[in-house]
Amino acid sequence: MVLLSGGLDSATVLALAREQGFACHCLSFDYGQRHRVELAAAELVARAGGASSWRTAMLDLRAFGGSALTAELAVPKDRSHEAMGADIPLTYVPARNTIFLAFALGLAEVNQSRALFFGANAVDYSGYPDCRPAFVAAFEELANLATKLGVTAATPAERIRVHAPLIGLSKAQIVREGTRLGVDYALTWSCYDPVPAGDGQGRHGPWAACGRCDSCALRRRGFVEAGVPDPTRYVAR
Repeated sequence: MVLLSGGLDSATVLALAREQGFACHCLSFDYGQRHRVELAAAELVARAGGASSWRTAMLDLRAFGGSALTAELAVPKDRSHEAMGADIPLTYVPARNTIFLAFALGLAEVNQSRALFFGANAVDYSGYPDCRPAFVAAFEELANLATKLGVTAATPAERIRVHAPLIGLSKAQIVREGTRLGVDYALTWSCYDPVPAGDGQGRHGPWAACGRCDSCALRRRGFVEAGVPDPTRYVAR
């Protein structure tokens, strides 16, 4: 099972899982996010990445709000790299990775899948608590305690594993790894606050990346530091 947002990180995770020989079943979420263009990107990435299947689960996290991605709150813009790591920003969606992994765990039981992959990153990220190694380890323990698949595992090899292969990589290292694996980053979407481009051109139709949110800043910096051309369509540079 691969959590696939349509972004740079999850596209790289899909490629890494495929390289390891996994048949990858991808799961995306329509959760009321303001940047739903990412769902179209996720479908493109799943097809190009050789996924065995791709589906979207519906849930509405707008019922809780509390995030600039699910409520009428301004997305932080033009922050320094240091500021991004200094606090937990408004773009943090409460308990999102826990909720998404729980959905993936349920589907994994149905599919008899013992491997869950997602793109948590503890280096170049915006201070999210559910992107840390401690969270990954804790959820893996929960998965093996809370499921039939976990409690009936006869050997350690049959236990459920939560894979976060990008956890210790910088964004530049992720870009280099994805480039090595042939990931088409032009298909991916990272921007928190899409801007109408007006001409309907490009892989994402009329939408362009704002170029000013934390996600755009981290993505752009990653390509620059990796020495890889950035295919992203930004409004602001």
